Formats: sequence, C-alpha cells, structure tokens
Amino acid sequence: MLFLIILILSFASGFFLPWWVVAIAAFSAAFFAGKTPGQAFWSGFSAVFIVWIVLALFKSIPNNHIMATKVAQLFHLPGWWLLLLITGIIGGLVSGLAALSGLLLQKAFEKQE
Repeated sequence: MLFLIILILSFASGFFLPWWVVAIAAFSAAFFAGKTPGQAFWSGFSAVFIVWIVLALFKSIPNNHIMATKVAQLFHLPGWWLLLLITGIIGGLVSGLAALSGLLLQKAFEKQE
C-alpha cells in the first residue's frame, strides 16, 4: 500500500513540481502508512526509482536520447541507459531515506507502553 501511495504521489508531482517534492511525498506517506523501517525504505526507494526512470524516458524517447547521450558523454559513461540508471538510484535513495525518516518520526511520537 505504501509503495502505491508513494508511486502515485511521485508520478503526479513529477510533471509539475520540483524534484525534491518526492522526498516530502515519501516522508508524509511513510509517516501515516508505514509499518516497518525496511518496508518504508524499500517502498520509497523502489517507487521513486521506477517513477524517475519512467519520467526520464518520457522526455528522452521523443528526441532519440540525444540529450541523454550527450550528458552521458560528459560524465564518461558508456551509454545513456547508465545515466538513466544512476538517475533512478539517486531519486530512490532520496525517497527511501525520506520514507525511513517519516516512519522513524512516527515511531518517536508513538505512546510508550
């Protein structure tokens, strides 16, 4: 459930809002719907990893990956696909850590028994 919430919020915000909004979406979703730290991190990581790769492909496919290829050459990468993979990993780490932080904040506010 947490994965779908983060996926939908990130995809919807990816078209109109800045890149860092995925961190806010993952943080708030994990704060309200997170169960375990592992689930929160991997849900946030995988959802934004998928969303950022899909959004990058939406922008890269229409121009035959010309821009992505040139940026990959600037970083001495063998192809545009590796740039796409690195982009997904960076977004996934940002979102995964934000989701983990949201869950840990929720745990800090829980009533001690």
